[in-house]
Amino acid sequence: MAMDYYKVLGVERTATVDAIKAAYRKLARKYHPDLNPNDSEAKRKFQEINEANEVLSDPELRKKYDKHGDQWKHADQIEAAEKEHATRSGGPGGFGGGQPFGGRTSSDLNEDDLNDLFGGMFGGRGGRAVKFRGQDYQAEARLDLVEAANTHKRTLSVNGKQLRITVPAGVENGQTIRIPGQGGPGQNGGPAGDLYLTFMVKEHPRFKRIGADLHTTLDINLSTALLGGEAALETLDGKVKLKVAPHTQNGTRAKLKGKGFPVYKQEGQHGDLYVTYHVKLPTDLTAEQRALFEQLAQTQPQP
Repeated sequence: MAMDYYKVLGVERTATVDAIKAAYRKLARKYHPDLNPNDSEAKRKFQEINEANEVLSDPELRKKYDKHGDQWKHADQIEAAEKEHATRSGGPGGFGGGQPFGGRTSSDLNEDDLNDLFGGMFGGRGGRAVKFRGQDYQAEARLDLVEAANTHKRTLSVNGKQLRITVPAGVENGQTIRIPGQGGPGQNGGPAGDLYLTFMVKEHPRFKRIGADLHTTLDINLSTALLGGEAALETLDGKVKLKVAPHTQNGTRAKLKGKGFPVYKQEGQHGDLYVTYHVKLPTDLTAEQRALFEQLAQTQPQP
């Protein structure tokens, strides 16, 4: 069954671009692979959500989809067939007063129907060759978290062809983007297909990404937790110093605003970095240190 992009995003066909983007963000968070590890159904849903958003958030692609349904990728060929049909029949209406697709709309057709119709309409003596759009390609690009955080160039091998692409900062694990004109070659002068590139972002050993926010833990010693002080944290952009407040409890979380992951296609915007302090207790006290702690214990009220 053909996928209905509007139903995938849960929006009406009259939805605005802003409504489509809001629905996409909500569903992308729900089905994000990082939040649903080892869940093949969530991964499938996430890919469908990405595909629907790629089409419906692009005005030209949405126009083709609204007119031709799941055959939107063949819009150019279908419209060429309609024009040729009108020319041969002397105007709208079809061969002998019929319609170019036998009374059906283009969205009712499947691949075999299109091949038969185009072959019959444009093949044979005196017919003009229809321009066929090339096949769409699918490919994957594997990144680590640092690579995904930075716009960079990389070379991919797609169907035996070396392709140089720009990877935009902020791509998510499982996200699919469309690269126009980088699919298979068209036929009879038709346009090339598109490349649908899915990014697979490897988990980082220290940072967990949720949307544009990053989460990590930081070990601090007992004296820093009790008395306060500074602690060094290695971020994706380099080392920073954090001010630890006195009496910091184990599990206390600090927020570093704007130090998270770059927001996809929103230059200069970043999520936040959340740091959870892990207070490390000493395990090899000297006799003097033990005596000091025993003195401290005598001054502490019992819980």
